[in-house]
Amino acid sequence: MTNEDAAAIRAAVAADVPAVKTVTDAAYRHYIERIGVVPQPMEADHTANVADGKVFVTGAPVIGLVVIEAFPDHLFLDSIAVRPDAHGSGVGRRLLRFVDAHARALGLAEVRLYTNAMMWENQKVYPRYGYEVVERRVDGPYDRIHYSKRLD
Repeated sequence: MTNEDAAAIRAAVAADVPAVKTVTDAAYRHYIERIGVVPQPMEADHTANVADGKVFVTGAPVIGLVVIEAFPDHLFLDSIAVRPDAHGSGVGRRLLRFVDAHARALGLAEVRLYTNAMMWENQKVYPRYGYEVVERRVDGPYDRIHYSKRLD
């Protein structure tokens, strides 16, 4: 990660909560019809996630974000969202590099995530960044593909 990338991504603060919701909703809204349910990131408690230090944003105004959570043996990438008008500009790539760097800074050698099986675009993206499929699992109304990335 370059210094420019690091400077471009910061911990979200309470004033960012409306933008976090707006960007998340914009990024995930189009999946509602396809998967038949509201994607979980749209229903997240953004205020609590920001207060808990789980949300990192980029842009002024915010154009992208990640929601991450550290566990003893891995960093969980709960959500990544990029404003649709910023797709293809490298924001997602910078955010994914940030996640890797953050995991390493915490001494964690693995990043985990999952995506809905109907979000097939993601199934093309994550392997390009070193993620491998671990399993496919149905959790309630969600059919998910689980991924892992080793950082060592």
